[in-house]
Amino acid sequence: MDRKEYAVCLKHKGHNCCQAVLCAFAEELSVPAELLKKMGAGFGGGMGCMEATCGALCGAEMILGMKKYEGKPVLRDAAALHRDFLEKCGASICRELKGRDTGRVLCECDDCVRNAVEIVEQMC
Repeated sequence: MDRKEYAVCLKHKGHNCCQAVLCAFAEELSVPAELLKKMGAGFGGGMGCMEATCGALCGAEMILGMKKYEGKPVLRDAAALHRDFLEKCGASICRELKGRDTGRVLCECDDCVRNAVEIVEQMC
């Protein structure tokens, strides 16, 4: 199973979107999955309220930092990751992605998770 589908599988087993993205990289990063799960606990559902940034994108940004940070900012890469996520998903705010106010879903959670993993894999 590839990492994108593994992350979706984690989502279906009770992880939030952020946790699913983070934990999909646990082995490669040599970080215990339980620690990553704790780190991502507050980032599901647009940081708990659908009003903020998608948890899958938050998780991808954390992975980017863990893989690329070497004492200098990774802001340019973080901006590129955000831009690529926007392009693939149509938004970066949970309520917009889920169509809470419009009734029009731009991107389902499973696809947000897949896209976040794919983008960070391509960047790192």
